Amino acid sequence: MKFFIDTANLDQIKEAKDLGILDGVTTNPSLMAKEGITGKENIYRHYHKICELVKGDVSAEVISTDYKGMMKEAKELAEIAENIVVKVPMIKDGIKAIAELKSLEIKTNCTLVFSAGQAILVAKAGATYISPFIGRIDDTSWDGMQLISDIFEIYSLQAYETEILAASIRSGLHIVEAAKAGADVVTCPLDAILSLLKHPLTDIGLQKFLDDHKKAQAALSKS
Repeated sequence: MKFFIDTANLDQIKEAKDLGILDGVTTNPSLMAKEGITGKENIYRHYHKICELVKGDVSAEVISTDYKGMMKEAKELAEIAENIVVKVPMIKDGIKAIAELKSLEIKTNCTLVFSAGQAILVAKAGATYISPFIGRIDDTSWDGMQLISDIFEIYSLQAYETEILAASIRSGLHIVEAAKAGADVVTCPLDAILSLLKHPLTDIGLQKFLDDHKKAQAALSKS
């Protein structure tokens, strides 16, 4: 399973990259605004900086909601760098745009997916990635991970090539569950990734090793 970081913060991207486990980045208008990046030119310039940092795919989202507008933006975004993946919303014109972008060999990531029916349309249109929003589904008292499992089953049976990119990940547990459910990719905040490092028994074991080493060194110095 691939790890993408869901942020527009360059420092966080660098930290995840330095871990040696980063495969890509996802962004959206909200994440750009959070970093104080506004205006088309500034946003595109920031995408370029991210693409210089990361060799893997970088999802850049269109703002338009009509077919012509999405196609225009998608072509502009694709010109920023070879590893740009155009993020398109799960709407009628979005599906139409994904199919056309597929014919133009422009990678796409269909976002805001909440059902298996939507997932079928996304795969039929030829999206590179599909982004089911796990956390947001959980917020409505439904099981987001069940959706990942359902999409995995359908895609496996139908031999669809679209990769399942589990989004709206809230915790390390979400990451583990997404892996078990068959997700090809998870995209999550840096703190969710770092939480996988933590376990109290690891801390206890490490401290014991250090204490034992200290005792052994003290004994050697006395001999």
